[in-house]
Amino acid sequence: MTTTPGPGPLPAAGPADGAAAGAAPVRIVLVDDDALVRAGLRLMLDGAHGMRVVAEAADGADVPAVLDAHPADVVLMDLRMPGVDGIAATRRVRARPSPPAVVVLTTFDTAEEVGGALRAGAAGYLLKDMPPARIAAAVHAAASGEPVLAPDVARRLMAAVAGSDGSRDRARAALDALTARERDVAVELGRGASNADIAATLYLSVPTVKAHVSSVLEKLGLENRTQVALLVHDAGEA
Repeated sequence: MTTTPGPGPLPAAGPADGAAAGAAPVRIVLVDDDALVRAGLRLMLDGAHGMRVVAEAADGADVPAVLDAHPADVVLMDLRMPGVDGIAATRRVRARPSPPAVVVLTTFDTAEEVGGALRAGAAGYLLKDMPPARIAAAVHAAASGEPVLAPDVARRLMAAVAGSDGSRDRARAALDALTARERDVAVELGRGASNADIAATLYLSVPTVKAHVSSVLEKLGLENRTQVALLVHDAGEA
């Protein structure tokens, strides 16, 4: 069910690759039913770019026990697995106290799967053909609570599910509960902007942006920034 990190990690990357010098490594759990995929991800991520693979699981059913034994910051989650699928597993992970971020890493990007994963609480949705550097950057972003979908990917995937369940009116009504500034922040989240990007666009300080993001999440009853972005797209605001 789990494995320990193998010998000979890749040379550590510099701060430009996403990790500050001296910072604790981001702890990752890999969840994929394909052992070759897990081996490739371990080779790519373990010990590089300020990251450490702490455990693996071959099915969503194993994830709770793995996390009990190996606390993690980020779970890289496949979707299609023979037992408990990635959407159900993501929902279980996000129901834990102080849960790790979940980033879906899959070959499939159907509207049903994208929407299901994001609404289950996944912080982002990546495809397995993305460059290794992009995946590494996404792991660090998720660990920091930042968006993990590149703007082009976010637009393509979220546009496929925006309003797919007839929720446009409900999404707009939810956004109407926000103040004007909170709505501005929410719209920027829908565009995949980071805290620093939002601060620059709206002429705010980063701490003020963080406060607005927290308020938006609380008022909308959502878990993470990606769910806010999905709501914004459902409302047709981004």
